[in-house]
Amino acid sequence: MAQDSPLYAKRVAALVSKTIGLDKLPRLGRTVPELSNEAVRELSLYSYRILYEIKTTHIEVLAVIHKRRDLQPDEILREQ
Repeated sequence: MAQDSPLYAKRVAALVSKTIGLDKLPRLGRTVPELSNEAVRELSLYSYRILYEIKTTHIEVLAVIHKRRDLQPDEILREQ
């Protein structure tokens, strides 16, 4: 909660802000190397990777993970 940790509340707000506008510039992020799929991309902020998928009608955020984490492709849940 914001009253418990203003620093972390600001970081969460920054993560959300980073994704605003992706509907207009969906290819802004780089392709996720572990997934080798042009539709799945990532943005970087602080120590985190924001993974998202470009859909026909919208952008879907798939995960927010720490950069040091060893990402396994089967850990990312995606609708087929």
